Amino acid sequence: MLTESYFVSVSGPPLANNTAIAKDAGIYEHTLHPSHSTTATLKKSSAPRNGLAVSDTHVFAAQEEKSTVHVYSRAKGNQEALVTFSERIRSIALQDDVLFLGTQEGRLIIWEICTGRQVTTPACHVQAVTCIATTPYYLITGSDDANIHVWSVPRLLELDPTIEHEPRETLSNHRAAITSIVVGQSVNPDTNICVSASKDKSCIVWNYQLGIALRTLLFPSSPLCVSLDPCARAIYVSSDDGSLYAIDLFDEKALLGPQSAEESSTAIQVSSAFGAAPQEAGPATCVALSYDGTILLTGHPRGQVLRWDLSSRADSTELTNLNASVTNVVFVTPLPSPRPTRPVAVVKPFLGSRSYDFTSQLDSDMVEDTRFSKMLNSNGLPQDVLEQAILAFQAPAEDTVGDQELRKENEELWEVINEQRVLQQKTLQRYLEAKSAKV
Repeated sequence: MLTESYFVSVSGPPLANNTAIAKDAGIYEHTLHPSHSTTATLKKSSAPRNGLAVSDTHVFAAQEEKSTVHVYSRAKGNQEALVTFSERIRSIALQDDVLFLGTQEGRLIIWEICTGRQVTTPACHVQAVTCIATTPYYLITGSDDANIHVWSVPRLLELDPTIEHEPRETLSNHRAAITSIVVGQSVNPDTNICVSASKDKSCIVWNYQLGIALRTLLFPSSPLCVSLDPCARAIYVSSDDGSLYAIDLFDEKALLGPQSAEESSTAIQVSSAFGAAPQEAGPATCVALSYDGTILLTGHPRGQVLRWDLSSRADSTELTNLNASVTNVVFVTPLPSPRPTRPVAVVKPFLGSRSYDFTSQLDSDMVEDTRFSKMLNSNGLPQDVLEQAILAFQAPAEDTVGDQELRKENEELWEVINEQRVLQQKTLQRYLEAKSAKV
């Protein structure tokens, strides 16, 4: 059965004496579907906002006001490594086998977890890097200095040590600290966007590859966190007054694309919220969308994790209370992309020049599958068999030796039949002539 799970991190001391909560627990894994339950608990962690990253094999958690990252093995359910860096870590993000870390001093640290290679950029941000968003080709960082930098991932991972690491684009429309950044994974020009939230009470939708602001959204209070629909059609925002907003980008009054009636420079005032966090929970400090975009989860300072049904827009339901401030909610995709390798154990970073070994586990056989094994492991008819069958119906049948012999015999038979018909007609004609002569 297909299941969907998510991770939640907490920070700070317990809010009350609650023996039902595991002692020293800092990260929780929950199953959302088919029924909600707690499946794993990771201890001794206090991750700040934007300080949690999850892969198929590991969980990475930055530590509040520290320069360390805790690495947990999902298979074993315990802490595998404690990695120390030279600067305090404020935010992290994972892309495949590369962990990106934003520091308090405005630098970016790149750690290849399968080789241990570490790259550090200059302090391109004046203040701390508070949030990071990634795609396979681009990295987007937001800072307390109100600037957003767009980086090229291949250039950051370049092996040539003489290459200067500088941002590809700088987005500087905000006037206060950046609180959250999300990026779409689409290749469509209309939906290949990122969204930034700032303490200047605005969110901006960007074409980050060109450095162009597509739309500015104004809110009554400062947005704390933002989430983007999986199809990049809607934005969900939580603000510091407890309100939750849903902004449809492509409805009848489209905000983006060729159907938009207003100029991109026109700011849109967003005033109507679809929901509000309970007063006893406090404003949502983190939000996350399910794989199909129908459920929104919010984490709150008083320990609650709330579920919002976006199809009905009904009031929230409490999934769990973790008795500590919730800082991150991260979904794990139920349908991960196939990869040839998977890291069984991380290689601690090493700063310096040396040769690196790639340490990972092959996730499949080196020998190509046979046609029989492919058919045996597939659900129903294999794709290649279906394609061959369709092509066989569409293409004209090829002549074979047997078909040619049958066609020749058929033609000979038709010649005999035609000769018999001619003979029959002549015989009938002579009979009629003889009969008429006797009369």
